[in-house]
Amino acid sequence: MTGIEPILDNNRKWVEEKRAKDPDFFNRLADGQKPRYLFIGCSDSRVPASAITGTGPGEMFVHRNIANLVIHTDYNLLSVLQYAVEVLGVEDIMVVGHYGCGGVAAAASNKQYGLIDGWLTNIRDVIRMHEMEFLRIKDDDARLRRLVELNVIEQVRNLAKTSIIQNARKGAKPPRLHGLVYDIKEGLLKDLQVEDNLIAELEHIYGTHAMQHAAKVLEKEVEQPGLTASKPELTDEAAKETKKAGKETMRQAS
Repeated sequence: MTGIEPILDNNRKWVEEKRAKDPDFFNRLADGQKPRYLFIGCSDSRVPASAITGTGPGEMFVHRNIANLVIHTDYNLLSVLQYAVEVLGVEDIMVVGHYGCGGVAAAASNKQYGLIDGWLTNIRDVIRMHEMEFLRIKDDDARLRRLVELNVIEQVRNLAKTSIIQNARKGAKPPRLHGLVYDIKEGLLKDLQVEDNLIAELEHIYGTHAMQHAAKVLEKEVEQPGLTASKPELTDEAAKETKKAGKETMRQAS
């Protein structure tokens, strides 16, 4: 059996097993999802999200990328985050790294790898922020293991900086943020205990409020489409300057 056939064969066996145990299993899944968790992990094939967490279909929303990064210009991740928080209402968000991460190791080296170099710069920023601690560790393996942990911690902080999480924290039940590391050799998850008060410390810098002016402009645009675009509001001073400039133009033309 070659190509995609093993996948299809495994799928058929899985469906048969599920239906044998619970005939209504797939009907319930088709009704919609209400996952409790959002898993942000590495794309590494040795870190299967559902398997290592013991979760089943419908229990966990998943996003994966190289080295489990939370980058504020990554609209793929931000879209997943917003949907998970604002629509699905997840209760816990986990950034999950793993020891032996190839992306982290590549970022710690002085080599170029091509297209991925721009992505790895975000991990090198973690090294820069923790350079003293990083360089004090003499053992290469121990240094990389610690970098994996530091990277997870910084990605949880990056989560806390987003307006999505900042807005959610103003609500009654904001999602809890967690930083975990998976040890492939042991098969165990380690909780890095990224404390809530550490996240809260960022709020006075990264916390934002919706602009009332923007809301009013949007409301006016809904009431009278095109009005705001064609007739922008001017302050009294700006109106005077505009009128003065118009007169000066006419004087020069004559």
